[in-house]
Amino acid sequence: MANILIVDDQRDTVELTAAVFEWAGHRVRSASNGLEGLKVLAAGELPDCVVLDVEMPIMGGPAMAHQMLLNDAGEEKIPIVLVSARDDLPEIASRMGTPYFLAKATTGYGKALLTTLDRALLERTAPAAA
Repeated sequence: MANILIVDDQRDTVELTAAVFEWAGHRVRSASNGLEGLKVLAAGELPDCVVLDVEMPIMGGPAMAHQMLLNDAGEEKIPIVLVSARDDLPEIASRMGTPYFLAKATTGYGKALLTTLDRALLERTAPAAA
């Protein structure tokens, strides 16, 4: 069982993702944008992984990941699974230095997301640059 932070501005996506993770035995917290996500990180136990949307109001995923690196309070060691409907998701993930990413339009998204999360939790590779 892992602690997962979901940061996404789409409420339906958060609810679906949380249900999938909870079904698999994980504990879930959520935030609706990167700034809120940083507040969640600062307020409690650090998660084992962050599932992070790219485009959100106030602060997007890449900016949140960058702030996690700058905070240097353990947040920089958290693996990030980047999710988005953008066509350039692989390039964004590469620039952020995360090997874990998944297009929201992937067939069998829930199962694919669990597989990606399991890989991130096993390998524990945090972003190298943001």
